[in-house]
Amino acid sequence: MKFAAIDIGSNAVKLLLARVLDTDTVPYFKKESFVRMPIRLGDDVFSTRRISQGKAEALVKTMDGFRLLIDAYGAIEYMACATSAMRDAENGEEIAAEIRRVTGIELQIVDGAREAQIIYSNHAENAFDSEGVSLYVDVGGGSTEVSFMKKGVCLDSRSFQIGTIRILQGQIAADDWKPMRTWLKETVNGSGSPVIIGSGGNINKVFRLARKKDGKPLTQKKLTTIYEMLTGFSYDQRIRLLGLRPDRADVIVPACEIFLSIMKWTGSDTLYVPQIGLSDGLVHILYERTLLQQGVRPEPTGAAGAETVVEDYPEASETAAGPVTD
Repeated sequence: MKFAAIDIGSNAVKLLLARVLDTDTVPYFKKESFVRMPIRLGDDVFSTRRISQGKAEALVKTMDGFRLLIDAYGAIEYMACATSAMRDAENGEEIAAEIRRVTGIELQIVDGAREAQIIYSNHAENAFDSEGVSLYVDVGGGSTEVSFMKKGVCLDSRSFQIGTIRILQGQIAADDWKPMRTWLKETVNGSGSPVIIGSGGNINKVFRLARKKDGKPLTQKKLTTIYEMLTGFSYDQRIRLLGLRPDRADVIVPACEIFLSIMKWTGSDTLYVPQIGLSDGLVHILYERTLLQQGVRPEPTGAAGAETVVEDYPEASETAAGPVTD
């Protein structure tokens, strides 16, 4: 079965084309193509509350191209979701209507809770620590989604208005970190040190910079080492010497700050990076929905049965308000 997933984020717009093969054990998820357009809608929205005409036109053209790719791929079903930037934009619904008119793509603008649920649909905890306590953490340009897991069950999910682009724009003050810190401490308190499962393009790139083997975790010490290396380079040097893309070279620094803060506040020293994201969660949802339509009750799927494609993401410059504090 072939599926397509579109993720319109604050930093980039992404299309995932994936095939799911049924096996005797767990379904096998194969990422066959991944296309990424660095439109960065958050630059407009987090400063003006609107998406500019130029970026709106680029988005519509990108979605039109994605529609053709989906048709050529032969996907039996697709889902398209937009997150923080589109939901915060005053003209978000207007642009979604234009996308529908021009391309025929039905775009869902999801709230933070739904975004966290979609990411959790990857069930990556099955591959790491399904019997213990874990946190799904997805860091985006406009927000950070966190889901609290215990023995394989999602007990709570929250979305916080702390994202890499907001930090770069100087919109996150010290007090803005308090709701996330308080919720984490109250939620995890008494449950022991959680395993953190990180998702998003930034942490995927950090994992590759760390030269860790797939399935092996990052520690606080290792993540701190990568963070200090990144901050030791200028924006241009991250592009030229580290090979980061211009739209990654800046946001990767505040992404590290967010992950380090969460690890410190929860007492975690284990960060797994299965290289999944919202688009992967959409594929899992589409697969399970298709099985239900066929009268088959789907078994929980997890990263253990999926093949991961390494996405050659870039990176980019400045830092922001200091997280990682007591």
